[in-house]
Amino acid sequence: MSSQDIPEENLPAAQDTAHGAVGVADEKHPFADPGLPPHEHRIQDVDERAAKRSERSVALMFTVSMLATIGFIASFVAIPHDKSVYIFPIGHINALNFALGVTLGLALFCIGAGAVHWARTLMSDVEVADDRHPIEASEEVRAKVHADFKQGAKESVIGRRKLIRNTMFGALTLVPLSGVVLLRDLGPLPEEKLRHTLWSKGKLLVNMNTNEPLRPSDVAVGSLTFAKPEGLEEHDHGFQNEIAKAALMIVRIQPENIKDKRELEWSHEGIVAFSKICTHVGCPISLYEQQTHHVLCPCHQSTFDLSDGARVIFGPAGHPLPQLRIGVNDEGYLEALGDFAEPVGPAFWERG
Repeated sequence: MSSQDIPEENLPAAQDTAHGAVGVADEKHPFADPGLPPHEHRIQDVDERAAKRSERSVALMFTVSMLATIGFIASFVAIPHDKSVYIFPIGHINALNFALGVTLGLALFCIGAGAVHWARTLMSDVEVADDRHPIEASEEVRAKVHADFKQGAKESVIGRRKLIRNTMFGALTLVPLSGVVLLRDLGPLPEEKLRHTLWSKGKLLVNMNTNEPLRPSDVAVGSLTFAKPEGLEEHDHGFQNEIAKAALMIVRIQPENIKDKRELEWSHEGIVAFSKICTHVGCPISLYEQQTHHVLCPCHQSTFDLSDGARVIFGPAGHPLPQLRIGVNDEGYLEALGDFAEPVGPAFWERG
């Protein structure tokens, strides 16, 4: 197609002072509109073998994008986050960050490069002049837009070049998976970790202050004692994570003052052990009123009755404090008879 094939009314060289288009220079319009140059055909327009080569090139770029996206996901899963590699001339860098950056960059680049190469070599490049039209979308304009869209879809050869179409859809479908996989960095999956603590049958109750195992005689009526599981030391890796679930508060109540039947069965001579972690937002509980047997969370004033199964009597906490079943071993030390029967601390989305 050349400029001579374009309808005369669409040629920019037409005399249209409203649009500032003039054919020759004069005093009012010192610059003449040169019009459209003759259209020059690309080699892909006249040689189907060249068009096939371009099609394969575009498909290769989309395929590389898909492989790079798969590499991104594989790197995220397989490469340890603390591994480093030496890359010349950058030096030592984090292997995971390098792999994620390279694969994601290659995936996005290949989609863009493939789209550009497709447009420049296979889509129609015929120059078309069109006059500006009013903003209102008249029936004629809507019909023309629909016709132009259909013509553009036809000229994109997306229906005939199935290899390009399919690989493009594959690349565009896979590349969003990179963002989905990154959601994994919001934190490790909880699995069963939130349902279990270090407490198990036979674990001694160790005084947090003295670091010594507790005997029943060490717990006086009306006192509040904090305990941890045997074997958990402050210098251990992950101590804070473990103590945040396993911390205990131990009080001694006269057995006749314990109202909850299960609480009495799980105690030893009136010594009861409850989780120290508030069931509202996980604050440590430390305020005990020995006359009422109430404990108060200092963060939001949730109040629990330790003589009645640690039920909530005031505040925003949603459920009672979990109780640890305890007993005495052959050596006379207080020990756990298992783990907590329910998860400690606040509720979480998969608790059920």
